[in-house]
Amino acid sequence: MLSHRFDEALAYAHALHRAQTRKGKGTPYIAHLMGVAALTLEYGGSEDQAIAALLHDAAEDQGGEATLAAIRARFGEAAAQIVADCTDTMAEPKPAWRPRKEAYLAHLRGADARSLLVSLADKVYNAEAIAEDFRGAGESAFARFAGGPEGTRWYYRALAETFGAVAPGPLAARLRRAVDSFAPPMRAEG
Repeated sequence: MLSHRFDEALAYAHALHRAQTRKGKGTPYIAHLMGVAALTLEYGGSEDQAIAALLHDAAEDQGGEATLAAIRARFGEAAAQIVADCTDTMAEPKPAWRPRKEAYLAHLRGADARSLLVSLADKVYNAEAIAEDFRGAGESAFARFAGGPEGTRWYYRALAETFGAVAPGPLAARLRRAVDSFAPPMRAEG
């Protein structure tokens, strides 16, 4: 069962992201955070992991280290560590896209299993949203992403490979299916 800590984390996440919407969608950002928390719980996550799922973008998008410190003070070290592990940068301005994504992929190979579940839930939620948009809009679905079509496909293929290796199971398979629908595996030349 979830306690008042989860309720507080949901309210805190909503307060932090209240003015934010999903890229190119106009959907309130909290919908994404609740979806990631739901996936985390559905695939066996603990309350700390569900809290981190609600807050996984807070440090990256809403205040960096100061926000991470507030999460640590309010929700504990376990949740804060997972948030930190799910953050690809707290720097402002953000470093270049491709090197930042390459560093995050390398980071995943050594991340704690608790953090991997939350990160994987986030990537599944995102990949399924991209797949849905791609079915409806084709290549224009990638216009909102800094990596464009080629970079976005590269990143999600790499995520599917990485999670297949470090967190194999039904959720990683779900990621692979979503990614294959908009970024099928590269064919070997020869």
